[in-house]
Parts: sequence; C-alpha cells; structure tokens
Amino acid sequence: MIIRCDNCSVSLQVDESKIPTTIFTVRCPRCQNMLRANKESAAAGSPASQLEASKPAPPVPNGPAEFEEKESEQEINQALRSLLSALQHGGAALDKDDEIGKKARRVLLCLGEKRDEVAAVLTGAGYKVYIAETPAQANERLREGKTGIMIFSPDFAAELGGAAIIQQKANAMYSSERRKLFLVSLEDAGTTMNAHEAFLRNMNLIVNTRDIKQLPLILNRALIDYNDLYHYFNEALGNQPI
Repeated sequence: MIIRCDNCSVSLQVDESKIPTTIFTVRCPRCQNMLRANKESAAAGSPASQLEASKPAPPVPNGPAEFEEKESEQEINQALRSLLSALQHGGAALDKDDEIGKKARRVLLCLGEKRDEVAAVLTGAGYKVYIAETPAQANERLREGKTGIMIFSPDFAAELGGAAIIQQKANAMYSSERRKLFLVSLEDAGTTMNAHEAFLRNMNLIVNTRDIKQLPLILNRALIDYNDLYHYFNEALGNQPI
C-alpha cells in the first residue's frame, strides 16, 4: 500500500499485512506530518485519506476574463514604475490603496458548505479562484507559488481532518514562507476583522460567514494593512506584496 504525504509529497510504502482494516495513522518520516489512511479504500483502488491523487486544486470554470487583463496590466505597471524610478527617484509613486485594490490576485478556497457562495462572490470581484476538494489538492496548488491567499473553514474535508491539516501546515512554515501566505478563516462564530484573535491562532484574518457578501471589500482592506506592515521588509528583500 502506497501513501503519499500531502505536506511534503513523499511516497510511503506500507506493508498491508501489518496494518489494521480500519482507519489508522502514520507519521511521515520526512516532515513528521500525521497522516490518516484506510486499507479498504486503498484496496478498492482509491487513494488513502487526504493523500488523494496529487493534483493541484482546479480553477473555477469560466473564471473572469478580466483577471488575465488585470494581471497583464499589473505587469506593465510594474515595468513602468521600475523605469520611472530609474529615471527619477520617487517619480513612480502611486496611490497605495488604488494600486492594491486593482491588483490581480489568486485565492485558494478550502471550504465546505459555503464554498460555492464564496467562489461566486470572489469570481465576480475579479479574483482567480481555485477550489480544493482535499488537503492534498490544496498543498499542490500552494506548491505552485502563485497563490498568496487561502480561505479555509472548519468543515473543509472534515472526514480527512482538512482544517486541522491546513492549520498544521501554516504553523510548520518558516517565517519567510508564512509571510507570503495570507490565511483567512471563514467561520460562523468568528468576529470579522478580529486582529487579536487571528494573531493568537496564527492566521491573518477572520471573517464571519454573515459577511460573505462583503468579502472582497474586507479582503482588500486587510491586504492593504498587511502589505503596508511589511512594505519595507518586502522592499529590502525584493518580494512582491500579496
């Protein structure tokens, strides 16, 4: 039986004669991630637990065409700013809120019941939206390195421990990696924009499900503050803001 770690993608060979018929756990020898697997599902030909087929989360079908236009415009603006900055220091300064608000962004959704509603709202706001069915798909999409925003909820892939795996992955990241991921928790009991609670839970933003319709505005405001906080840090390292 072969199990693939959703965190580091290493493949593990497990002797089927020594494993139970029920769900069991095994620790990845490379990253120490705890994995859950099921012998019966593997025997039936389906992947074990969250270690499903290693493919990145797919984008929402018929995503907004304006995303590509916005992304292209962003690249042109960056080139112009670099040129102007070279000709005259400070000559390329733009209004920060306007620049952040127009940025083309990719967002990965790891959601349960509210998935389609959130996807529709963000797609309508011009985001490139990817939807993960399992933690493995989420991990592969993040591995691409272009998705800076992840929104997850407690009911994401509950049978696989999805929300716990997402939180575990974020907690295990090096600080340099963690700063490049804007982690959002969508929950029924949370208080939107509660910065203190988000900090204690190693997240960047908490949004109550009642505020889904205002999610694009909330994200934009939170990202402006976040990029402002790390402005000089990103500038010194040559990192792009989220």
